[in-house]
Amino acid sequence: MAKPKIIVVMPAYNAEKTLERTIRDIPSGSVDEVILVDDCSKDGTVALARKLGLTVIQHEDNKGYGGNQKTCYAEALKRGADVVVMVHPDYQYDARLVPIMAALITNDICDMVCGNRIRTRWEALGGGMPVYKYVFNRALTAFENFVSGQNLGEWHSGLRAYSRKCLETVPWRKNSDDFVFDQQFLIQAAMLKQRLGDVPVAARYFEEASSINFRRSCVYGLSALWCLGQSALQRLGVARFDLFEPNGAQ
Repeated sequence: MAKPKIIVVMPAYNAEKTLERTIRDIPSGSVDEVILVDDCSKDGTVALARKLGLTVIQHEDNKGYGGNQKTCYAEALKRGADVVVMVHPDYQYDARLVPIMAALITNDICDMVCGNRIRTRWEALGGGMPVYKYVFNRALTAFENFVSGQNLGEWHSGLRAYSRKCLETVPWRKNSDDFVFDQQFLIQAAMLKQRLGDVPVAARYFEEASSINFRRSCVYGLSALWCLGQSALQRLGVARFDLFEPNGAQ
């Protein structure tokens, strides 16, 4: 059998200060290509990415976090990826986990794997996670697991790996271009019976790591709950939403 093609994608915005550290942590020889999609950065992210030998795609207009991911996944699929791992280039997540997450997919154990920053409360808070984010994360994760029937340690991590089949099944192109994209994807994957799993990863909150403020966190949380409510209505047979129809469904 041919060796699976593993591609790392990086949705980037002003990541010049942290990009090289992130790239260095990806174990040598563990991936076939790294694609960085730049969302109109105002610093030297693009120049540095090219210097590091990454495949670089530049947006002409800022498309948002979700919009950036759409370009990432479309390009990775176009380039023949069997496994796609999303790593934020802001060094908030430990890129050493890339081959471990990919192996869970190539060994046909999972269709999608998430990083779990909340193995323990003291690790999460010790890593700098704000208390309000920790509380919201725990409450939302518990509720999302209950409604969806899953048992993930965290629903709000940005470190994720996908099989090609998962990306070809889940209708992520219909999702928001904003931060709720991640939640929509997970809820869609659960609805479409993708096999979800997670691995522990350290929480890293520091000045250069990107993070949304309290107001945007509230909007994100409410948007996630709305999507979860839609999924519950569809499970109960009360309504149907195009968001949960697999790609290719008539």
